[in-house]
Order: sequence, then C-alpha cells, then structure tokens
Amino acid sequence: MKKLLSVAVVSLILIAASASHAEDYVSKVKKGNEEFAAGKYDQALDMYHSAETDLPASPELNYNLGGALYRKGKYEESVDNYTKALNSTDPKLQEQANYNLGNTYFKMGDYQKSIKSYQDALTLNPNDVDAKFNLELARKMLKEQIKPKQQNQDQKQQPKEKQDQQKQQQQQNQQDQQNKQNQQQQQGKSDDQQKQKDKQQQGQAKDEKKMSKEDAERILNALKDDEQAIQKKIQRANATSTYKGKDW
Repeated sequence: MKKLLSVAVVSLILIAASASHAEDYVSKVKKGNEEFAAGKYDQALDMYHSAETDLPASPELNYNLGGALYRKGKYEESVDNYTKALNSTDPKLQEQANYNLGNTYFKMGDYQKSIKSYQDALTLNPNDVDAKFNLELARKMLKEQIKPKQQNQDQKQQPKEKQDQQKQQQQQNQQDQQNKQNQQQQQGKSDDQQKQKDKQQQGQAKDEKKMSKEDAERILNALKDDEQAIQKKIQRANATSTYKGKDW
C-alpha cells in the first residue's frame, strides 16, 4: 500500500562558508542526518540547531529542520522551516520542500494549503507519482470536510421566504384543526337537537294515538246507547199490539 507521508533528507550543499566553519558545519549536519535516520529526532534537532550557528539562513538546513520537527509532531514549526527552504535555488530541493509542506498541511487538516503545495510540487516535477496520489487524497478530504459545514449553514441560514412559508403552513394547519373541531361540535349539537325533536314528535304521536282511542270509546258508547234506545222502542211496540187471529 502506498504511504501518504514521507520525508526526504537531502545532502546539504555548501554555497558560502568560511573554511574554518565549513568543516564543523558538514560534520554537524552529517551527525544530525545519522540521528534522524535512527529515529532520534531530538538529537537530530540538536545537531541541526548547532549547525545553524556556523551557517545561518541555509535553505538546505531549514529543509532538514522541517523534517525533524515534522517527525516530532511540531507541524507549525515544520511549516515555517519548509517555507524557508523554498528560498533555495535548487529546483529539486524546492520540489521536495513543497511536497513535504503538502504532507505537513495534510496532517494539520488544512487541505486547501495541502492541495496548493502538492500542485506546486507537481509544477516542478510533473512525474512525481507520490505528489499526484497525495493531491487527489487531499481533494477528497477537503470535500468531506466542507460537506457537513455546508449542511449546517444551510440549516442555520434558511431563506426568509422558506421560513415564512413554514410559518404560514403551520398556521393553516392549526386553523384547519380548529375548524374541524368546530364542525364536530356543531354536528354534535345538531344531532342532539334532532334527537330532541324526534323525541318530541314521538311524544306527540303517542298523544294523538291516545286521543284517537278515547274518541273511539266515545263513539262506541254512543252506539251502545242508540242500540238500547232502539231495543226499548221495539219492546214497547210489542207490548201495545193486540192479537187478531182466531183460536182454533
């Protein structure tokens, strides 16, 4: 699997140094490189800082300091030294400094600057496969970083028109609910009134039925009276008649 981060240590080129200091400078840098290769980054830093007294403002030494500080997790100091290393007139050193700046910014989570540094490295060396790989990875990480932030902003900064629409919809829902309750209450009252009306009509029907029965009884009694009167008349008529037949 391809490694994301790497630190290249280059041999230092002495451009201007006195003969007396040059030997000490080379010795200290060489010792620092050995400590770095052994993973002893504190000791490597000590040797590099000591070499600074012999040759300050050396882009090559800044490059090595940047690498040791990176391994110590001191990313801001590492960025500072790698940036100084870009002052070199050596395109190879510039390319490697840009590449390692990209790695350092990546570790810091600053993917925009990481992308810029990888692009600068590829400008100097378009065939750098590692820089291409890391560039695409940094772009992917930047997209993932921006996505949740954009979603939160969208949620917090909703357009006023959308907020008004939501408020109106909420009010309409409340009004519809109130209207529905009023209709149910009105319907309940209507049902009660209808039941009361039906009950009254039923009572009236019973009364009417009762009155009809009484009328029938009166009519029946009247008929009985008439029949008794007729019977009495017949009886009286039979009593007063004389027999005119013959006795045999």
